[in-house]
Amino acid sequence: MLPNTGKLAGCTLFITGASRGIGKAIALKAAKDGANVVIAAKTAQAHPKLPGTIYTAAEEIEAAGGKALPCIVDVRDEKQIGDAVEQAVQKFGGIDILVNNASAINLTGTLETPMKKVDLMLGINLRGTYLTSKLCIPHLLKSKNPHILNLSPPLNLNPIWFKNHTAYTMAKYGMSMCVLGMAEEFRGSIAVNALWPKTAIQTAAMDMLGGSGVGKQCRKVEIMADAAYSILSKPTSYTGNFVIDEDELKKEGIKEFDVYAVAPGHPLLPDFFLDEDPAALVKQMEDQGATPVFKSGKTSAEPASTGPIAETFNVIRGFLSPDIVKTTQGVYKFDLSGEHTGVWYIDLKNDTGSAGSGEPPVKADVVMSMDSADFVKMFAGNLKPVMAFMSGKLKIKGDMTLAIKLEKMMAMMKPKL
Repeated sequence: MLPNTGKLAGCTLFITGASRGIGKAIALKAAKDGANVVIAAKTAQAHPKLPGTIYTAAEEIEAAGGKALPCIVDVRDEKQIGDAVEQAVQKFGGIDILVNNASAINLTGTLETPMKKVDLMLGINLRGTYLTSKLCIPHLLKSKNPHILNLSPPLNLNPIWFKNHTAYTMAKYGMSMCVLGMAEEFRGSIAVNALWPKTAIQTAAMDMLGGSGVGKQCRKVEIMADAAYSILSKPTSYTGNFVIDEDELKKEGIKEFDVYAVAPGHPLLPDFFLDEDPAALVKQMEDQGATPVFKSGKTSAEPASTGPIAETFNVIRGFLSPDIVKTTQGVYKFDLSGEHTGVWYIDLKNDTGSAGSGEPPVKADVVMSMDSADFVKMFAGNLKPVMAFMSGKLKIKGDMTLAIKLEKMMAMMKPKL
């Protein structure tokens, strides 16, 4: 890992979303130098499913050697940001570094994304980054080595990164456009850069998207913290860059990256926006011994009562129960292509549940389109939905949270398949 050099000693960092995940990891890295950290996040009370609050993060920062100021902040609220900025200046005498880490994600298509979700992503990712930067910049201009670091990707304009989740991509790219504009606007005064991971990072968001078992395909948050530390230690002349964590650390002389892996030696899941085509991600997974691609192209002549899909649904029907219906509340439709083409459904919303071939008895909440071989692999627990989705092998229309809930049933079924 990248050793601390003491360059951030006495510096004040204002970090949004720093109560957990990557934001907290960056805070802890800086705290080891003796930095001051403003924890600007919403979580003041413990969440039943997500660890950490602004207060527990503050305790960890001070235990690591830094000073902490926990502030309840929703980055969509101008007054809350303004108040936190003023508290930071009063307590620490100024602000030297802003890390725009807070973000929201919803991976659904145009027709399936409610405007409430669109507004949330644009409000947090784009507007929140712009607004927090705007309010911090007057104080950053007074610092000896000011930095703004946005946790956002390079601007890859390949349409493949838009078509399945246009709203999320627009919101996330909005953060990157802030880097482009502000780096030029404040060139010579403030360094403005972006940082993005080469592989998936194990965070609460990734656990939600990937479900159980996705962690072993991820790296730890410490790799992003080390890369951020490297960037923030540079002079203001280093600006306007879209940095990938692994590339940055290689420049620092880091050669061993297994130390950052959740499961050293396990194939890693590439992150969004970096490759020209998701097919390249699939090829990389194959090369590393991960889930293979199925390319059949045949149509099935088998009746719906036989074959691997029918056998899978026989197992599914055996697992249906009132409890699963009560906790899931979703109707799923599967459009399968490849060797065993057909339409199937699972009703986990009505009565005691049902499953079978053909259209669902009521309108589906989620439509999942994929190769039939991938369907069997997914329900057997050998293909994670997030990996299938990110590689373009699975298309989802509807409520993404319901798609994630389905993985719980997959895990229960795995021993039977």
